[in-house]
Amino acid sequence: MTSPILVAVVGTDLMAEFFSVEDEARLRATAAALGGEYLRVDRLVDVPDPSGTRIVVTSWGAPPFDAAVLDRMPRLGLVAHTGATVKPFVTDELFARGVRITQAGEAMARPVAEVSLAFTLALLHRIPEMSLALRERSGWYDPAVGAQHQILGAPIAVIGASRTGRAYLTLIRALGASPLLVDPTVGAADAEALGAEKAELDDALRRARIVALHAPTLPETHRMIGARELALMPDGAGLVNTARSWLVDGAALEAELRTGRISAALDVFDEEPLPAADMLRTLPNALLTPHRAAGTVEGRLEQGRIVADEVEAFAAGRPLQHGVTRDRLALMA
Repeated sequence: MTSPILVAVVGTDLMAEFFSVEDEARLRATAAALGGEYLRVDRLVDVPDPSGTRIVVTSWGAPPFDAAVLDRMPRLGLVAHTGATVKPFVTDELFARGVRITQAGEAMARPVAEVSLAFTLALLHRIPEMSLALRERSGWYDPAVGAQHQILGAPIAVIGASRTGRAYLTLIRALGASPLLVDPTVGAADAEALGAEKAELDDALRRARIVALHAPTLPETHRMIGARELALMPDGAGLVNTARSWLVDGAALEAELRTGRISAALDVFDEEPLPAADMLRTLPNALLTPHRAAGTVEGRLEQGRIVADEVEAFAAGRPLQHGVTRDRLALMA
């Protein structure tokens, strides 16, 4: 086989999740239009001769595109990622060599926001505690589960005006919540335009019935929610995290949850898969899902459509709609 011009480094199962038959055919057609072949592999090292490769489509687990990798692909012009963050594999060397980068994170914002909303409603209405009580005990309603609240008029702190944060804002506003937006890059007028009141972190934590995390993984956001911040949350409040475990001091959260004073709904963890003996699994006030907030059928296929669109745009010399610059990379989750 001659050197492929478009390589999809996406496992067989994920390929079926991300790309419809029609969208994978678009990748093949783009390769043909560029005068070369299309190849799907599980790993980049499986490409026998990458010297002619101009486009690489990546998924999770892609290796860093360092100088050694790029020296073997002197014609590479585009890396198109089927996911959101490209931080694990994008290097300065890519930018230095003029390789363009794009990603499909926009398709993930809505499903993650929907899970954040589902978590929000579950914690407000005490669904995890009541469900567990019914399954494990023979009684009926137990007032000890705590007061139930509706989302209408509920003060909800949204930490981070990311794509997902904005999608979540749209959903909770539609249900009548009173959002408090915490984001140093967003001014009061912009927050108001998003339907939220701008607030500082401590103030939002003291006022909110639900705290929903949508901030990026930056040095300044590492463990931004620790023991001090959790202690500011009112009794009965809930923490929702569908972003990154990076944002929360896990030990402090576990300690606070064990008191029963607050609740939490988590889709992300410091160690994944979550160890079988992890204490979080035993807490009635912890609602847990296995990092699948973005895993909808529709969202996955939209990710593939975005990548196919971007690959076609690159091949035709059109602007990328989801391109990643150095500045944008620094702000990504």
